[in-house]
Amino acid sequence: MAVLSVCMNPALDREFYINNFKIDKLHRLSFEMSKMSPGGKAINVAIDLSSYGVKTIVTGFIGGYIGNIVLTELRKVSDLITTNFVHIDGETRENIAIIDESSHTLTEINSAGPRVPIEDIDHFLRRFSLIVSSADAVVISGSLPQGVPNQIYGDLTKIALKYGKKVFWETKDEIIQESLKISAPCILRPDFRKDKVLFGKELVTQEDYIDAGKELIKYGIKMVVLSYKIDYDIVVTQDGVWFLKPLVEIEHSHLLGTGDTYMAAMVYKCFKSDNLVDIAKYGYAAALAKTWYRAKVPPKLEDIEKAFEKFKIERVE
Repeated sequence: MAVLSVCMNPALDREFYINNFKIDKLHRLSFEMSKMSPGGKAINVAIDLSSYGVKTIVTGFIGGYIGNIVLTELRKVSDLITTNFVHIDGETRENIAIIDESSHTLTEINSAGPRVPIEDIDHFLRRFSLIVSSADAVVISGSLPQGVPNQIYGDLTKIALKYGKKVFWETKDEIIQESLKISAPCILRPDFRKDKVLFGKELVTQEDYIDAGKELIKYGIKMVVLSYKIDYDIVVTQDGVWFLKPLVEIEHSHLLGTGDTYMAAMVYKCFKSDNLVDIAKYGYAAALAKTWYRAKVPPKLEDIEKAFEKFKIERVE
């Protein structure tokens, strides 16, 4: 089995572990209190999948000095990861995460990314059409660099569906809205890290989330997984609505990368089961297990199995 992981806005991720972090103050860190790694949501998914023995092809746009570092570091991760990026003139972005375990906070500063010319976008679409047939599933997740239209998730999904591929999305509202006009994925996990918004409407109550999930299902999506109040998840399919709740306290400063672990685990499980709720449960268990790790690293498969004892699922509708 192989997965095509589309990361259109990769990044060099920097993690800084600073207890009692304060603004307007100098913080000096020892070597072990900082970490650098290849990033971007779909790259993180590929790294997690490789740790579970799944081959991945990572594609998107990459460029400049930072882009070369990302490629070099990504190729060190696993022989199961191959890269097929379109190289651009612009500089790949950097992201910063500040983890404060004493106050249980995670602060993220993400760059917008380079501007991609239209000719490079056309090149990427042609390349995607050529390589998608070699994958069993397609993950498209993360933000878009400047110049790339919001509808591109839909464009790529339309191509992938012609080849009968399962497609997974994780991204923000404006991309979802525009891309759904063209095509819909099998499974969608909206990115609520910055804004809890769908279809331009802020989500506040549990009912808001459920209604938004049902609206998305109307587009032909088989399952929507919505993060609710950080620790809780709402799962919506054509057959019903479920609530996933932790039975243990979650360390919020360890949330970096949990969404990507969630996605990777769902993709991994989809090769073993067609049961949508079981796929969502496996994703939730993996994300919960990830919070037992300090750094942005994939949880072990045995930890995912242990995590099933640490949450409950209940049918809401």
